[in-house]
Amino acid sequence: MKNIFKIVTLLFSIVSFAQIADKAENVSPLLIGEKIPNVVLHDTNGKEVKTKDILDKKTVLVVYRGGWCPYCNSQLADMQEIEKDIIALGYQVIAISPDAPSFLKQTLDKKELQYKLYSDSEGVFSQAVGIAFSREKPKLDKYSEGKNPGFLPVPTVYVLNDKQEIEFMYINPNYGTRLKGDVLLAVLKSL
Repeated sequence: MKNIFKIVTLLFSIVSFAQIADKAENVSPLLIGEKIPNVVLHDTNGKEVKTKDILDKKTVLVVYRGGWCPYCNSQLADMQEIEKDIIALGYQVIAISPDAPSFLKQTLDKKELQYKLYSDSEGVFSQAVGIAFSREKPKLDKYSEGKNPGFLPVPTVYVLNDKQEIEFMYINPNYGTRLKGDVLLAVLKSL
């Protein structure tokens, strides 16, 4: 009976935060003051990592659509340019996308990024934080190696404290409009 209760509790917790909005404008993201849930991601080698382990210090967390997106690549490059300033303010930079680990490696190499990228190819993280929306699956299969259930994340930047609580967030359903590096630095200096 105890095992059944544990399974039902686990399923309920998974279902309670799993959501994919019908379009980008209808996402329901976690808000300032809420905590990032502990879910499994994959590093560039395909190894499972838990968010509680990689977000264990103050973090600038960038969630992007994928290495195929020119707006995302510009944003990742912008983060690389200010990474030293971000680190000097006591934060780490981490980026998450629905790309499979092999595509993350390509993005790292192409952009010569120093910070870490993680894969959310099955959408567990994006759904858990409420930023996933439906997209046509066949277009996304290549980059997720067939694991994407048909979603994209709305591009989002979170500033987290060392308890994985959101202290600042920027989200915009218009994927072409991103948080600028100088604005992010001003935010970090004010926190």
